[in-house]
Amino acid sequence: MATVLVVDDEKTMVDIIKYSLEKAGFNVLTAFDGDSALAQFRRNPPDLVVLDVMLPVIDGYELCKTMSAEQAIPIIMLTAKDEEIDKILGLELGADDYMTKPFSPRELVARVKAHLRREKKRTTGPASDETLLGELRLNPDRREVFKNDEKLDLTPKEYELFAYMVKNRDKALKRETLLEMVWGYDYYGDARIVNVTVARLREKVEQDPSNPRYIITVRGVGYLFQVPKGA
Repeated sequence: MATVLVVDDEKTMVDIIKYSLEKAGFNVLTAFDGDSALAQFRRNPPDLVVLDVMLPVIDGYELCKTMSAEQAIPIIMLTAKDEEIDKILGLELGADDYMTKPFSPRELVARVKAHLRREKKRTTGPASDETLLGELRLNPDRREVFKNDEKLDLTPKEYELFAYMVKNRDKALKRETLLEMVWGYDYYGDARIVNVTVARLREKVEQDPSNPRYIITVRGVGYLFQVPKGA
């Protein structure tokens, strides 16, 4: 039975989410502020975190950053705001997904299941050899990417996106395809979550992110991964 940590300062919201997740067969831990959430996270490491942005003591963004640094774990952020900057900030700090309140508890449960299915598949999949990609190197067994033999600090979702694009290199991939294959479900929001994650990847992978050589934009379609000549 997978364990989900739900963090929100609204007790009614926590009760609704807890009921829905327990009904779906999950073990649920709860916290109502950032400090107790971090203590709970460290004391009983969960399999996934549902994390509200607006929290007392330690806000959701800072908590997301800390949790992501300590454990490679799926994090779904909740926000009452519908401003792009809030969503982007959460994703840049290591979140895998976001939902804007109000939302359907059924949709949240579906997303939790999808993230956990992909997490299980990643941790139980067959071993693979390293892949050399010019100055980059992908190690699927350890879920690591190196650039000129220096390990890159990728979030779990950044790694998944990179690995999927490498597997399908030299193919133009639609944003909708990346959403389905990397995020694990038919996404209910917009495709900008892909754009944000690609932008973060370029900052870490490319020598000049404004003039990428590996992760290429295909106008009107999406993105393509290639190994540049001479790399």
